[in-house]
Amino acid sequence: MEDEVVLLDLCPSAFAMRVKIALEEKGVKYECKQEDLRNKSPLLLEMNPIHKKVPVLIHNGRPISESLIIVQYIDEVWNHKSPLLPSDPYQRSQALFWADYIDKKIYDSGRRIIWMEKEEQEEAKEELMQTLKTLEGELGDKLYFGGESMGYVDVALVPYTSWFYTYETCGNFSIEEGCPKLITWAKRCKENESVSKALIGPLEVYSFVLQLKKRL
Repeated sequence: MEDEVVLLDLCPSAFAMRVKIALEEKGVKYECKQEDLRNKSPLLLEMNPIHKKVPVLIHNGRPISESLIIVQYIDEVWNHKSPLLPSDPYQRSQALFWADYIDKKIYDSGRRIIWMEKEEQEEAKEELMQTLKTLEGELGDKLYFGGESMGYVDVALVPYTSWFYTYETCGNFSIEEGCPKLITWAKRCKENESVSKALIGPLEVYSFVLQLKKRL
């Protein structure tokens, strides 16, 4: 019997894009259901009653929430191809550390660049660039954070690159100028079909943000 896999999604969500990359990497067939976060569906409220947020992966009727946990779940359940997390316990711990670092740093800095002004925006820009430079240092001369092929950290980070244009436009700065190797890495990732299919374009993200700002 074939698995029933449903993803509760919001197209511009970097967190949901992670899940789609992982599913594509594993070759898992799934149904994508778009959510309206101003009018959350009964299914979303039932499947994620604690946070009431996307993404939620529903696998044979059972929900899994929080994007990094979902990606780890996908890697463990569909372990026949494209491993995302290393099997070595130490290397695995390092991948989990950097993915957690990405989550704790980038979203908050990006949010403040988009929504704040003047001093607070400048502070957020500096924080974001420092975070990205730290990640660039961790990447080093490797093709991917995962080494020769995409791994867990790559899946965690690359969806944010769809938001870079929005950060740059709102904050009037250049990420590529400060982190050229990271931009080269992002372009390399997008050559993978799993990434190119899962990510939406930077202009779509920017349009989404403009629509949000108009509602305020």
